[in-house]
Amino acid sequence: MAEQDICPHLDSIGEVTKDDLLQKAKGTCQSCGAGGPNLWACLQNDCPYVGCGESYSDHSTLHAQSVGHPLKAVPIAVAEEEGSESEEDELKPRGLTGMKNIGNSCYMNAALQALSNCPPLTQFFLDCSGLVRTDKKPALCKSYQKLISELWHKKRPSYVVPTSLSHGIKLVNPMFRGYAQQDTQEFLRCLMDQLHEELKEPLTDCSMSADGSDGEERRDGDRSPSEDEFLSCDSGSSSDRGEGGGTGDSELLIPGGVISEKERLKERRVSGSPLRGGSQEMDEDADVDTAAEEEPDNEASMSHPQSTPCSPVRTLQELHPKLSSSPPRSSPLRSTGPAYSFKKAQLLLSARKKKQSHYRSVISDIFDGSILSLVQCLTCDRVSTTVETFQDLSLPIPGKEDLAKLHSSIHQNLPVKTGVCPDSYGSQGWISFIMDSIRRFVVSCIPSWFWGPMVTLEDCLAAFFAADELKGDNMYSCERCKKLRNGVKYCKVLRLPEILCIHLKRFRHEVMYSFKISSHVSFPLEGLDMRPFLAKDSPSQVTTYDLLSVICHHGTAGSGHYIAYCQNVINGQWYEFDDQYVTEVHETVVQNAEAYVLFYRKSSEESVRERQKVVALANMKEPSLLQFYISREWLNKFNTFAEPGPISNHTFLCQHGGIPPNKYHYIDDLVVIVPQNVWEYLYNSFGGGPAVNHLYMCAICQVEIEALAKRRKTEIDTFIKLNKEFQAEEAPTVILCISMQWFREWESFVKGKDNEPPGPIDNSKIGVMKGGHIQLKQGADYGQISEETWQYLLGIYGGGPEIAVRQTVAPADPDSLHGERKIEAETRAL
Repeated sequence: MAEQDICPHLDSIGEVTKDDLLQKAKGTCQSCGAGGPNLWACLQNDCPYVGCGESYSDHSTLHAQSVGHPLKAVPIAVAEEEGSESEEDELKPRGLTGMKNIGNSCYMNAALQALSNCPPLTQFFLDCSGLVRTDKKPALCKSYQKLISELWHKKRPSYVVPTSLSHGIKLVNPMFRGYAQQDTQEFLRCLMDQLHEELKEPLTDCSMSADGSDGEERRDGDRSPSEDEFLSCDSGSSSDRGEGGGTGDSELLIPGGVISEKERLKERRVSGSPLRGGSQEMDEDADVDTAAEEEPDNEASMSHPQSTPCSPVRTLQELHPKLSSSPPRSSPLRSTGPAYSFKKAQLLLSARKKKQSHYRSVISDIFDGSILSLVQCLTCDRVSTTVETFQDLSLPIPGKEDLAKLHSSIHQNLPVKTGVCPDSYGSQGWISFIMDSIRRFVVSCIPSWFWGPMVTLEDCLAAFFAADELKGDNMYSCERCKKLRNGVKYCKVLRLPEILCIHLKRFRHEVMYSFKISSHVSFPLEGLDMRPFLAKDSPSQVTTYDLLSVICHHGTAGSGHYIAYCQNVINGQWYEFDDQYVTEVHETVVQNAEAYVLFYRKSSEESVRERQKVVALANMKEPSLLQFYISREWLNKFNTFAEPGPISNHTFLCQHGGIPPNKYHYIDDLVVIVPQNVWEYLYNSFGGGPAVNHLYMCAICQVEIEALAKRRKTEIDTFIKLNKEFQAEEAPTVILCISMQWFREWESFVKGKDNEPPGPIDNSKIGVMKGGHIQLKQGADYGQISEETWQYLLGIYGGGPEIAVRQTVAPADPDSLHGERKIEAETRAL
């Protein structure tokens, strides 16, 4: 700890010297013996305790809970210090805390600052801290929650040191170990993937029907392996109890009971009906094959490079590196784009999801969108379809030739958009208008061969969604023709995410070298319209986005420095986050930045009005005979989402309408009490539900939990017993094989790591048909079990096929042995 830094706990706990902290830092966890880094020292006077953090067993938090000693700051907007804040204090900007560089960690600091300034995510970790619960290591969600609490505390330090989170991400992925410069986009994907894995919850049938969707899958860890062949877009709970009681009216406001200055300005500009998104029509003369149970194989002939854990899904442009205009340059199309409705896409999606588990988390709620991909055979006109989930869009930066073709074809019917929407000059000021005009004049004076044409973010989006011709090495394997055929691939956004993450592909890595594309890409601060890229009948109604933050890279490929420009949600001002230094900047600085990763948030004036109406109803203090419980997590969506969707009280209810026993002891963290008039307004406006006036533990679930625990114990005890008998056999007569993939799923179930039992035994991947018999495939991932163990598991789960590596030897027939001996005797006599 630096001498100039002041710990907020020192005033209440007595003197803790620097020497005391240094002495404690040399030790180990007093509960489990774990060494550093990520050790936490108790700051209570005369308490020598040192405990491990979330990366190990989190004994520091257990110590704080058991004896009441301070170890962490109190999150804002959940439990503030004594006394109510004045209006002046509420309007003071927060979140302006820097992060110290701990060794080429600017890529991590810039990414964390960009995420920190995404209100839906930050407000979840501040207002719904009791929902941050997980038993998965390294508990990165707890480290992130502590970091957000420090960054947004009203008594913020000048900077923080994100040691705990850095240590956790290195445990998750070895790529980030050491002190080499890394890619900020790879870090973002790894961090959000891990947060999703730790916070994800299974979706019940009730919650899916309430949301009106099948709950698209998040990562390819939740998908079946066969689906990986069809992906072409980048995907791109704590034991602490929350301190909020759930009864305060302030929980209906953001952040900490304040509507941001930006939303105040929007309310002043409201005139007329809210923004509603449309859809771009496609021609309807294509033969659409919509067999829901048929798995498309449109990319069977394409090469699919092995993906890393941080980037499990490839982009369309990585699979099809050629940027083609729309329509493609050769092979005349029979239609300019096959029609495909959202309802048909839902049928396809729901048919697939029947075979998969459904999971959701705050990460998937905020960042996940879906893309509808269509591949049309140019011979028979068959159209195969896939629905793909994306977490971010990796967009190419078109060159001069590609840009000219895009402008000549795509923009014949659509106006060429500039980097800043014309109607936004009034709010951005005359300085922005002059700076943009000067930049355009300079660009027009310099020859195009030197500077190149101006590239806008809309151009990058158009290049990404342009029709792509599949020919040559990328020919389409048509199931109807049973041959490789030329085809055309179309992509449209099916569902827009609440926060749209856009990654500009500035780095190219060849076999012998890497280089960076430094072309300036103009992007709007407000009013990014995604309507031209929506699929027909898309359910997304809000289609315009405002910029939240942008990450920039200065330097060359493989080196350089990352910074972030973020807009503060409280005062609407832009700030530069350069490691531990935070500086206010003008928006023109942001517009001229060399963007690498951009975060856009849905913009809706109607959602601002809805929040103001609810606040007014809550302040009326009308006496009501009934009090209603509403999901704290959905209320956070209402406070921060443009489209929060139906009320989803199934996040704290079981399918029987009660509280699941495993959630009952922290139910106060899951619900908020609202008066009757507020509930009626929310229910009439958004639907969903169900209405909850009484909280009780579900007795049916309790019986099911006890039965499940008994089943797990019986299965694992029986397996251990049979396996011991199998190991004791010196020469077993028969050895059967079982797929280790299925066995690992069964093991996770019986050990309580997975709530869902595995499906039928599936040995199809370890067997091969030879001579009419199933034999063990060479190099297969399998385990050996006894015949008794196989019959036991088969009786419970079914499945197959049976694969033996040592068959029972049938005893010889006595008559045949007698005949053989007689022949042998006669032969000897001769």
